[in-house]
Amino acid sequence: MIARPHPRGAESGGQMKKWFVVLILGAAQFVMVLDSTVMNVSISAVVADLDSSVTAMQSAITFYTLTMAATMLLGAKLGDIWGRRRALVIGSIVYAIGSLMTAFSPNMTVLFLGWSIVEGLGAVLVIPAIAALLADNYEGRDRVTAFAAIGAVSGAGVAAGPLIGGFMTTYFSWRYVFVGEVVILVFVVIFAGRIAEKSARRSIRIDVLSVLLSAFGLVAVVFGMLQSKVWGWIVPLHSPVVNGVEIAPLGISLTAWFIVIGTVLLVLFFARQRQLVAKGRDPLLHVDLLSIRQLRSGLSVLGGQYAIIAGLFFMVPVYLQMTLGFDALQTGWRIFPLSISLILFSIFGTRLSTRWSARRVVRVGQWILVASSILLLTAIDPELSSPAFGIGMFCAGAGLGLLASQLGNVNMSSVTAKDTSEVGGLQGVFQNLGSSLGTALIGSILIGALASSFASNVAQSSLPAEAQTIVNERTEGGVAIVPASSVPKIATDAGLTDAEAAELEAIYVESQLSSLRTAFFGLIVLALLSLLASRGIPDDAPQPRPKRAGAPASAR
Repeated sequence: MIARPHPRGAESGGQMKKWFVVLILGAAQFVMVLDSTVMNVSISAVVADLDSSVTAMQSAITFYTLTMAATMLLGAKLGDIWGRRRALVIGSIVYAIGSLMTAFSPNMTVLFLGWSIVEGLGAVLVIPAIAALLADNYEGRDRVTAFAAIGAVSGAGVAAGPLIGGFMTTYFSWRYVFVGEVVILVFVVIFAGRIAEKSARRSIRIDVLSVLLSAFGLVAVVFGMLQSKVWGWIVPLHSPVVNGVEIAPLGISLTAWFIVIGTVLLVLFFARQRQLVAKGRDPLLHVDLLSIRQLRSGLSVLGGQYAIIAGLFFMVPVYLQMTLGFDALQTGWRIFPLSISLILFSIFGTRLSTRWSARRVVRVGQWILVASSILLLTAIDPELSSPAFGIGMFCAGAGLGLLASQLGNVNMSSVTAKDTSEVGGLQGVFQNLGSSLGTALIGSILIGALASSFASNVAQSSLPAEAQTIVNERTEGGVAIVPASSVPKIATDAGLTDAEAAELEAIYVESQLSSLRTAFFGLIVLALLSLLASRGIPDDAPQPRPKRAGAPASAR
């Protein structure tokens, strides 16, 4: 008697095979988003290990973003030429080499080269390939589920990064994180052959002028945004000084000049693309893609989503570490509710899309983000005594999860298969621009509010006039964000008495809390503005799944 295969076992094996592509691409995506969040909580350990400075570390973080922003469109185009799967493999290998250089870096120069440059160049091949290969391998409802899964993995990487980085830095070494990335990418390279690739390679001649215009334009805009918290947006704050001369042309901040120059270069880039199309040549980017309302709206909401994430992850560590004195691991645990809810609501958002339109799911997510920002605003106090902080972080993850469940599919389903790689590159550009804008805007609000609040509180305090003069002189160049617990030593070193130093610490803590509340209000405004961009997302009611032929009426 021949035993029949168990139908459930066969179905389970089929499902596993069906979603194996998501597992491979999700592993690559996790590595892509893990790096920056891990490094943010490991800055002090890296600086001490490499005998460097915080300024040098901040430059490395900045150039990691800049490398991706400058070359993302080129990476997407190379994916069209080489094939998306080959681009994924080559990018993973390049990224792994950069991770190894970072893990074994003896000094800041090697870390900068490995992390900021080599890893960044690997990422610009991997990120567009992930989006294009997902679109190649899944259709319909499965595609929505696949993009939701990748969105959940991205959010988990962003949220779990501080926890992973804090744990490894506290108990082992930050270097092990980068070794772990290499192991994951080896898995991706080994099993990449099991990923189907439907889109044919294209014979394209890359226009060098287009690459230069887009690269320098995006670098100028992103770098200007990132430096706004130091240089100021329009009125110069702490401009660079060369040979005793402050660099602020015509009395305007370098931030504004960088953004203006970058914008002009990008306008020239768009004109160049139209010129190439008119001549019958292949452009670096088909700019008419941005005339598609659904794609334009999806990319805008995506940029807003990453701006909110970046702003949140800039403020929360400042509050937990600088004001409350938490270490990296404690900070990671406080952020963990966001990671859990993001994963859960990415899955829930996929289920919800069988009943609601994409626009409705996205807008519910955006309103939840607004509500979570208000909750977090109310939770800011000197002791973290209110449960509102944990609830706010969970709600923020829920809102981001709902967005993640929809946006990838909204963007990819707006174009045909031949344009998915370009759209993947555009998603990478908007992610980096959104992250830069969120960090720059919220950072600028936070630092500006801290300076004005501190100066006002010192003037209204009971500190003697002599002590106030010393404080004003020391903060004339701006008020730095430092751990509140370090203020007494800074004050006594400046000549204040122990009693005056204790009072100054209380003033600084109150100023930090006040500036954080102002920054969280800015996050609320950012979340509300993001709502305006969602009008072009499809509002079509989802079609019911076809009933199985031969199913009994009761099952139907």
